[in-house]
Amino acid sequence: MGSKLESSMEGLIQVFHSYSAKEGDKYKLSKVELKSLLQGELSDFLAACKDPMVVEKIMNDLDENQDGEVDFQEYVVLVAALTVACNEFFVEPE
Repeated sequence: MGSKLESSMEGLIQVFHSYSAKEGDKYKLSKVELKSLLQGELSDFLAACKDPMVVEKIMNDLDENQDGEVDFQEYVVLVAALTVACNEFFVEPE
């Protein structure tokens, strides 16, 4: 078994592909797949957000090339941004 970081990276990859393979291009998340991923993997985040347009806003923010889908690189941006936000929330300033 690899390190914690290697396991985490493997998990990120597996999660992406488990949702991206459901319809259309198996290497990109459609809006429906992105919503499914957010509901399945980040349900607490969605529950805390009261904005009914949150999925659309996330899609627009992530979809840098404006192709209507989120590729792996764009997905990693979401994960990184949420990780930074969580770190800032849980780590007390010195």
